[in-house]
Amino acid sequence: MKTGLLFSNKSLLHDTGNDHPENKYRINSILENLKRKKNLNLDFIQVNKFDHKYLQMTHDKDYLSKVEESFPQKGQIFLDGDTVLSPGSRDAAYDAVSSIINAIDLINLKKIKNAFCAVRPPGHHAESKKAMGFCVFNNAAVGANYLIEKYKLNKVAIVDFDVHHGNGTQNIFYGNPKVLYCSTHQHPLFPGTGLNNERGNFNNIFNIPLPAGTNSEQYFLAYEHV
Repeated sequence: MKTGLLFSNKSLLHDTGNDHPENKYRINSILENLKRKKNLNLDFIQVNKFDHKYLQMTHDKDYLSKVEESFPQKGQIFLDGDTVLSPGSRDAAYDAVSSIINAIDLINLKKIKNAFCAVRPPGHHAESKKAMGFCVFNNAAVGANYLIEKYKLNKVAIVDFDVHHGNGTQNIFYGNPKVLYCSTHQHPLFPGTGLNNERGNFNNIFNIPLPAGTNSEQYFLAYEHV
């Protein structure tokens, strides 16, 4: 079986501005470089729709209503100081969630071996009740809730190796014994969370803050602890 690479052309319509650090050229560069490489065991898959009840299981109802009402007809608006919405952001944000759910279904149907979801906007800073750090919906958190509700899994692990701590994912699952959240991240750095004494209500949060300049050997050693 192949690795599924899930993406949405609509992610390119999420217009944050060319000078914004999270812009459409990030996805473009990933897809174009992968398409040029030969003999990759990849299956390029466009995403389909999903049941929004799983989004409602992850995010506060009032927050979801606020986001839906905030998508502009033209121009740009800011959900927070650096999280931008444009007219194309609506489809992009929902397709980002779709990609995670579609990937889970395809793996469970044994149509692909595993998956990489090339999506934007990203998700791990989005908390239950607020957007943050370029993130609108917490895509990985929706996926974890989907695995628990749809596929009746009792244990789900989210491993987050972004340079920033995923405060949103930690916020959503801080009191959920079925989800283990592990994060390696630079500290101190935005958003300022992710200390190793933040352990969750069920000892289900595992943070490994690392100093700037951590080398590869030190980084992989941290994963021995994970």
